[in-house]
Amino acid sequence: MEVIIRKVQIEDLDSVTKIESICFPKAEAATYDSFLYRIKTFPDSFYVATIDKKVIGFINGCVTDSNVIIDELYEPDGGHNPFGKNQTVFGLDILPEYQHKGIACKLMRYLMEEAKKSNRKKMVLTCKENLIGFYEQFGYKNMGVSESTHGGVVWYDMITDL
Repeated sequence: MEVIIRKVQIEDLDSVTKIESICFPKAEAATYDSFLYRIKTFPDSFYVATIDKKVIGFINGCVTDSNVIIDELYEPDGGHNPFGKNQTVFGLDILPEYQHKGIACKLMRYLMEEAKKSNRKKMVLTCKENLIGFYEQFGYKNMGVSESTHGGVVWYDMITDL
């Protein structure tokens, strides 16, 4: 089972939308239109994991000067700055049958390396409480409860230096 990580392509739109709908409840999941915007606007921060050319997971996020994710970043014209100092992570999704095989870790490391190559200073994300430990293994620090109310969920701000 060879996992290939590559930059997202417009042809991946249906696959990433479907994976998101499997991995997140509807209130939290990004929509088809949101992914279309992300693919067109920040493809350099959007990578898919494939096995035998099938998309089985992905990681994506915008670039910003903010040290936290605010809900407006999820919206078109919400703050993506291609020259920003920080790389965010909006989502790290893996199809359930491929979870717990190191693919999410591989995607996170890949995005972190790409962010370093682009001279980003920090990685920024929000996560649910049960995932804090997962992100800490990459050096993220829990900064407490986020102001984000995305999907009506309690999120935690996480940040790490690159």
